Amino acid sequence: MATATKKTKAAEALYDREKEYSVEEALGILKKLPNAKFDESVDMSLRLGVDPKHADQMVRGAIVLPHGIGKAVRVAVFAKGEKEKEARDAGADVVGAEDLVEKIQGGWMEFDSTVATPDLMGQVGRLGKVLGPRGLMPNPKLGTVTFDVSRAVREVKAGKVEFRVDKAGNIHVPVGKKSFAEQNLVANTLALLEAIVRAKPSASKGQYLRSVTVSSTMGPGIHVDVQRVANLFKKAQ
Repeated sequence: MATATKKTKAAEALYDREKEYSVEEALGILKKLPNAKFDESVDMSLRLGVDPKHADQMVRGAIVLPHGIGKAVRVAVFAKGEKEKEARDAGADVVGAEDLVEKIQGGWMEFDSTVATPDLMGQVGRLGKVLGPRGLMPNPKLGTVTFDVSRAVREVKAGKVEFRVDKAGNIHVPVGKKSFAEQNLVANTLALLEAIVRAKPSASKGQYLRSVTVSSTMGPGIHVDVQRVANLFKKAQ
């Protein structure tokens, strides 16, 4: 028979696995849980009442979190001419056009996000099979295909996160680090929840938010009361 570790017992003493908490309560509990030997990421997982098999029920978007995600983001930009200089001045980690496309085709993937100017999307499109499955393809709906590359790069660097429902109707997205002040984690989480509520497809019927859970990298999932969240953002729907 497996014996519960000290950390598990300490965690179980802080909350009820079957209970649903407010966002503030859930993150307050998460902050009190035993720490790992590194600064854990704090993630939010949602199950939505949508069927992603239908294009009109896809949920996808992006938002710049008020307090970032506590991670240095490496940005690759597809641009040339004046836009190349603009991207570099904004803090892009690597900038290029055809040369960058070829570099990525050769297996180089040392970046976390991409931005592209519209005139280069014909070339960038060749990377669809490489970047698409990783969620790294520039997308005009997410503001990453634009001539305003300076703004796009600054937003990504500042903590812009993208969310997209998977085939099972779930969304997993980071909201910060465990070392963040509790109020900053709450602000990030509420901002992200509002963005996801606003992204509700008109074709989605019935209960949209089925479940919401917050957790740290090494910690247990803490259930959030979805009814409280729905009431909080009722006007956003």
